[in-house]
Amino acid sequence: MAKTWIRREVEIPNHMALARLEKCPELGPRVLFFSGGTALRRTSARLVHYTHNSVHVVTPFDSGGSSAKLRQAFNMPAVGDIRNRLMALADQSLRGNPEIFALFAHRLPKATGGQDELRRELDRMVRGRHELVAGIPDPMRKIVRNHLAMFQQNMPDSFDLSGASIGNLVLAGGYLANRRHLDPVIFMFSNLVQVRGTVRPVVNKNLHLAAELADGALVVGQHRMTGKETARLSQPIARLFLSDETGRPVEQPIRDKMRGLIASAELICYPMGSFHSSLLANLLPRGVGQAVAGASCPKVYVPSTGDDPECLGLGVADQVERLGQTLMADAPGIRLCDVLHYVLVDSRHGQYPGGLDVPRIRNLGVEVIDCPLIGYGASTDIDDRFLAPILLSLA
Repeated sequence: MAKTWIRREVEIPNHMALARLEKCPELGPRVLFFSGGTALRRTSARLVHYTHNSVHVVTPFDSGGSSAKLRQAFNMPAVGDIRNRLMALADQSLRGNPEIFALFAHRLPKATGGQDELRRELDRMVRGRHELVAGIPDPMRKIVRNHLAMFQQNMPDSFDLSGASIGNLVLAGGYLANRRHLDPVIFMFSNLVQVRGTVRPVVNKNLHLAAELADGALVVGQHRMTGKETARLSQPIARLFLSDETGRPVEQPIRDKMRGLIASAELICYPMGSFHSSLLANLLPRGVGQAVAGASCPKVYVPSTGDDPECLGLGVADQVERLGQTLMADAPGIRLCDVLHYVLVDSRHGQYPGGLDVPRIRNLGVEVIDCPLIGYGASTDIDDRFLAPILLSLA
């Protein structure tokens, strides 16, 4: 079978193409996102109206909140971002899915009556007597109860349930029940709630993010970079790498399954979100850069608008360079034009604290697409109503 490149002019957004996709989303394009956080949640939910074939490569390196407690207790990858993306892509019209969504979004309260009270609430869920579980139809209810029971049986006596995400506990129980493999759990829940797309962690290992700052200081742990649970970084991030919990660098290759997912993409998107801990983190495992370079599809970066504590001292042009450097470091011979073609910005309404510098981006050989991305009102966030149609028009 012969292959060739075809250049064509594209209308953005292409309303005729979008209308066709809405009529037959099961045949929609394979748009692949490297994204770990919640910034893409609304866009993911909108995508299902146009394509059921999007691919979401998420980070399993979260080290804060509920995920951190599970990782410490069971030496496992983080599952919070996986849970978020599965629910964003689930078919909400399916019987039982709104109830599953409500359960997975539920968090146990911060302990006011002590851990015993929280353990009793968890036990009611395991027994199926809690209102959030009782309303779920079988067989989903039995599976949820079995996975929560597995978690309950293996939960250390010292485990702190305050603020625990029930969805994370269910996935952790499934992970333990499937001999510490995530893929079977993701596959099962994807089928149960009819996830309109594919969700996979970039690697299935219990690793951490580490960063060397401009002053030489070492920061270990994703949660120490985002400024959400600790003080914001006072120095720019100079180098990002995967590590064990002590900060010792670890080299981790991707599996052939992940190579295949990347190779099959019809568009690759590096979306908005925390630049280092959500986006670049996904590009660090060995083999990602080669796989992206080998994929014969458009590749688009959508920089965040507004404040990103991880981008201290970085304008959009700097981000483009760092994104390219991270991917090109994977193997000799990879060029920026192999891994990035377009940067999507809204220079009129978007706020880019470090500066945009369109001429510099274009001098790197990357085309800038300047179009409306920001919604109406005071918000400077990228609006899924604009972003999803534009990405699909480029695919």
